[in-house]
Amino acid sequence: MNKLVMRAVMTLALIAMAAVVTYVVPKWAFCTVIAVFIAVGLFEFFQLVEKRGIFVYKYFGTIIGAIVPFIVFFGTTYPELDNVAPIIIVAASLLVLTLQFTRRDNARDHLISTSLTMFSLFYISWFFSFFVALRCMPNGANLVAFLILVTKSADIGAYLIGSRLGKSDLIPRISPKKTKEGTLGGILTSVIVALVFGPVLTGFCFLHLFILGIILATLGQVGDLAESLIKRDCSAKDSGKQFSEIGGMLDLIDSMLFTAPVFYFYVKVF
Repeated sequence: MNKLVMRAVMTLALIAMAAVVTYVVPKWAFCTVIAVFIAVGLFEFFQLVEKRGIFVYKYFGTIIGAIVPFIVFFGTTYPELDNVAPIIIVAASLLVLTLQFTRRDNARDHLISTSLTMFSLFYISWFFSFFVALRCMPNGANLVAFLILVTKSADIGAYLIGSRLGKSDLIPRISPKKTKEGTLGGILTSVIVALVFGPVLTGFCFLHLFILGIILATLGQVGDLAESLIKRDCSAKDSGKQFSEIGGMLDLIDSMLFTAPVFYFYVKVF
């Protein structure tokens, strides 16, 4: 029970911090916070990769990744810069490949090193930068709040229901503690939260909110499993230790890496 209480307190504290960053600080400061989250998440990812004995340019990758949310921010302010972020990522990827030429060892991991650096820029930096794009939309603060509430409520629901009622393993070879009951509980929790808070925060009708609850909860848990797969491959329990019972930065944001871009495009379309 103590572990559950500590996890709940940490989660509530992080939600309160997210509310302040979303509603109180200006957009450029919000962008800066996102850049810090990305930088820490990237550095954790590169450290995990290094545990596998794979060489990566972690400082270069971290700096480039932290620049992407600012490019997205300026792209929302100046439409002519809207497509610069993908160009920056492509240019950085080419530079990473070029940097491999400067290595003096006879390593045979050049392809893996380059691929992992490029992957991290898409998976962590670009995907999480969609929070900046959402924040800069009309009603952006409420959209960000809705996304965080629905996505993280799936985490909380899955944890609470899975820890009490879970009996059937979901994918034990990837995450032995996750259960099918917990997964369904997480989806149900997200749908309820979406239907309760969605009309005020988004203006979507109940059908859209019901669909969003299912989509965001499912994608959030896929994101959580994806990070679990990475950690298991690198023989790590947590990506870091910054957030007590939660783990590291990647453990905190993993469920939102897929939900942020999908929700952004859903809003753009509907």
